[in-house]
Amino acid sequence: MKNITKIIWGVVLLAVGIIIALNAMGITNIDVLFPGWWTLFIIIPCLVGIITERDKVGNIIGLCIGVVLLLSMLGVIEFSIIWKLIFPAAIIVVAICLIVRGFGKTDTDKMLERAREDGEIPSIFAAFSGRDVNYDGRAFDGAELSAIFGGVKCDLKGAVIEKDCVIKVSSIFGGIDIIFPDNVNVKVDSVSIFGGVSDKTVRRSDAVATVHISGLCLFGGVDLK
Repeated sequence: MKNITKIIWGVVLLAVGIIIALNAMGITNIDVLFPGWWTLFIIIPCLVGIITERDKVGNIIGLCIGVVLLLSMLGVIEFSIIWKLIFPAAIIVVAICLIVRGFGKTDTDKMLERAREDGEIPSIFAAFSGRDVNYDGRAFDGAELSAIFGGVKCDLKGAVIEKDCVIKVSSIFGGIDIIFPDNVNVKVDSVSIFGGVSDKTVRRSDAVATVHISGLCLFGGVDLK
């Protein structure tokens, strides 16, 4: 996927370079800085994300916003209407995502349910505050982390993780930091809307288990390291 991203950006930059060169030689007269040209910095990354990333919801929303802004700058639609529609549109998209996910259980949902049946799964919640949790020397089989206008830090560096498990995250106008030990791999499957998951972990061939990250980022972020 990384190679596809490089190829797409390479093609875009190549096209821009050729156009500028042709303009300089007087062969063409293409205005690169057309009205709303800056919206391409929203549209192109979102197009790349739709092609290369598994989580496409946030990229689709970003693409729609970029296209609407471009049409506004070109005078096709009125700019004042955009700001009236962005917030309700975001709410509608979130609602649709939650409804769709509610009807079907993913593999991570089933894994979390089995973990609940086998034992107690901790639920860490922070609203307008911060929570700091450390699992040094303790067995870890999964958790639910929620941050609403707050922050949660979950330190698993010294935790004992012997089998695959799930961490369900909900970051709504908040932030969640998760620190992993060196002997596990991390796999992300989340819905991100005006937010996202930053995975800074390193994939290892000798990992003893995989920790699955599942959940929702709405105007919030999750940092994995």
